[in-house]
Amino acid sequence: MAKKKRNHEHGNGSAVLALEREPAEKMTEKEYQRELRRLHGELVAMQEWVKRSGAKVCVVFEGRDTAGKGGVIKAITERVSPRVFRVVALPAPTERERSQMYVQRYVPHLPAGGEVVVFDRSWYNRAGVERVLGYAGKEQVQQFLRLTPGVEQSMVDSGIILLKYWLEVSPDEQTRRLQGRIDDPRKVWKLSDLDVLSYTRWHDYSRARDDMFRATDTAWAPWFAVTSDDKKRARLNVITHLLDHVPYEPLPKRKVVLPDRKDGPDPVAQGIPVHWIPTPF
Repeated sequence: MAKKKRNHEHGNGSAVLALEREPAEKMTEKEYQRELRRLHGELVAMQEWVKRSGAKVCVVFEGRDTAGKGGVIKAITERVSPRVFRVVALPAPTERERSQMYVQRYVPHLPAGGEVVVFDRSWYNRAGVERVLGYAGKEQVQQFLRLTPGVEQSMVDSGIILLKYWLEVSPDEQTRRLQGRIDDPRKVWKLSDLDVLSYTRWHDYSRARDDMFRATDTAWAPWFAVTSDDKKRARLNVITHLLDHVPYEPLPKRKVVLPDRKDGPDPVAQGIPVHWIPTPF
């Protein structure tokens, strides 16, 4: 299967997707879980460094529908503290928000010191879905593409470590995943009317993606692309890359010895009512 990899040249707006061969063999669940466990330990080490140093980390995930953004974000956050790692997935803007400067509603969600903020879609909605489905006009999109590098420069200048990821899925794999959402009652909630409409606009999304890369791929905030047809490898690749681009230093392992418990009666044994749930399994 062909793997799409971005050839990056900082600062010239020339981000493109080029083909690279992907390993044909599938990663086993055991292999995946073993590597994920190791990376989760590294993410915890990064978390502790962020807390101690007061670092500010902002991670943006964009990509086509069904590209696996949610799965990657879950893999990143499932073993870390929600007090440090905060996921932001904003709903459609309100009437008040539509009257504001476009980026305004995203700014309050940017990280403070000691935080990692993960955007499940972001201000780049304007360059993607809003453009393709006609929610934003041509002039609004062009203004967004023109101004965004300066906004992101201000973010980076303020000390934010900004990482932007694009997940790319093939047409056949997208079809398979959407059909799976239709057929699986556990996944039907993931399928929206916009997903169905967007499915017909593959090439429009490709053009919007490429224009976005050209305009907003900069030396201070480059785009990093990963193919996600293989979900396991995509998750591991993104987490590894994230860890490589946050300059954390692991803390020494704490030596903790549990003290003896104090003696005392068990409250359940003293007749305090407790309503146990049934145990059918």
